[in-house]
Amino acid sequence: MRKVTVAATQMTIEWDLSKNLEKAEMVIRQAADMGADIILIQELFETPYFCIEQQAKHFDLATTLEDNVSIRRFQQLARELKVVLPFSWFERANRAFFNSVAVVDADGAILGTYRKTHIPNGPGYQEKHYFNPGDTGFKVWKTKYAAIGVGICWDQWFPESARCMALMGAEILMYPTAIGSEPLPAPPVNSCGHWQRVMQGHAGANIMPLVASNRIGVETATNDDNTSITFYGSSFIADHTGAKVKEAERDKEQILVHTFDLDSIRKYREGWGVFRDRRPHLYAPILTLDGQGRGVNGGT
Repeated sequence: MRKVTVAATQMTIEWDLSKNLEKAEMVIRQAADMGADIILIQELFETPYFCIEQQAKHFDLATTLEDNVSIRRFQQLARELKVVLPFSWFERANRAFFNSVAVVDADGAILGTYRKTHIPNGPGYQEKHYFNPGDTGFKVWKTKYAAIGVGICWDQWFPESARCMALMGAEILMYPTAIGSEPLPAPPVNSCGHWQRVMQGHAGANIMPLVASNRIGVETATNDDNTSITFYGSSFIADHTGAKVKEAERDKEQILVHTFDLDSIRKYREGWGVFRDRRPHLYAPILTLDGQGRGVNGGT
């Protein structure tokens, strides 16, 4: 029996880096006190969601991993509390910029970095202005407590992301997120239920737990057009069948924790046979854009 306790978190963010870090540390400490081994903080938690607008000044928020003082603080915290911390930040790499996650193990070591694969673009979510498409490929890390696969926000809408991480040995899927209302002129839509169900499907299809941490609160563009997003929280933890075992409210700072027996889940997964019965040689259409044409690299 190999048990691991995971935590999903959600909190408001403001334009004060020090306060955001203090709050994140408080949340992490509280989650550790609740028994969490692996604690997930929301996407780009150091600052408000600057992708709500296109402003060149926001590129100044990007840092290299080596120069980011927040990650050093998280390394010390992980070492002290003996917890695993996926750390989301705006990465600068020479002339490129990425939406990235560094995984900090329970001894404070950085196991590696994942750069967000799928980059959205739409009213209020103008990420293509800031981020290059990730070039790391999907990643799975063997942390002290479990092998985890981490996708970032828009990645969670793609079953290919979850399946790749599962095939690479992930035991738990994790998605730091920033999602909420759709600013005008987008049509009014409440995507919260849809958002959850897609990820519940990933958990059920791959027969492994999933953790999603979203942000909450109203955030407004810094320019004069008054564009705003109401982030709808609703962070959750799903079990290996896709059932939600813990769920947060839409507008409340919360910490969710749940314990899983990974050995029991492994036996269930192997007995179910979904990976045994895969037919990869028949999946060629998924490597194309139109289901029948050239591959995504032009067929070369």
